[in-house]
Amino acid sequence: MFQLGKTIVSEDILEKDFVCNLSACHGACCIDGDAGAPLDEAETKILEEIYPKVKPFLRPQGIKAIEEQGAWVTGWDGGLETPLIEGKDCAYVIFDGKTALCGIEQAYNQGLIDWKKPVSCHLYPIRIKDFSEFAAVNYDRWDICSDACTLGKELEVPVYKFVREALIRRFGQDWYDELEKVASELK
Repeated sequence: MFQLGKTIVSEDILEKDFVCNLSACHGACCIDGDAGAPLDEAETKILEEIYPKVKPFLRPQGIKAIEEQGAWVTGWDGGLETPLIEGKDCAYVIFDGKTALCGIEQAYNQGLIDWKKPVSCHLYPIRIKDFSEFAAVNYDRWDICSDACTLGKELEVPVYKFVREALIRRFGQDWYDELEKVASELK
């Protein structure tokens, strides 16, 4: 671990390789697990605002879940998160064949909204835990991502480079530039 500004960063994000391999996992991270995607308070307001534009992209089951539970929910641990369909799939998940995709991101790609998706999804496999004085930046290992680790290793893409855009979105360009300096020093 090392400190970078007001963050404590796991060296794993510099040392481990990762590139999503949707052809292998089919977006399992959007349909597996026991909770929705983590959200911050500002994102809950965004989800409420963009829902009418995202709704046409969603499956009937997702629409039903959102209209019954809301655009976001409070999870069992008190955290804010996306709602689930019958405790499984994210309510915002859509499918291209058997591959799970994000309905929010599809609306973004069509130019209908200017918000790509929750930052926790954009950052994955990095998870951020906010504390009062700092944020912990960690690599989240999940067995469903083993193909992503293999592909990342084959392509020699470290986690932090794979999620570059999301890290800049969350912490800013200056923070990311400092992270790259640390990465080059560790080599």
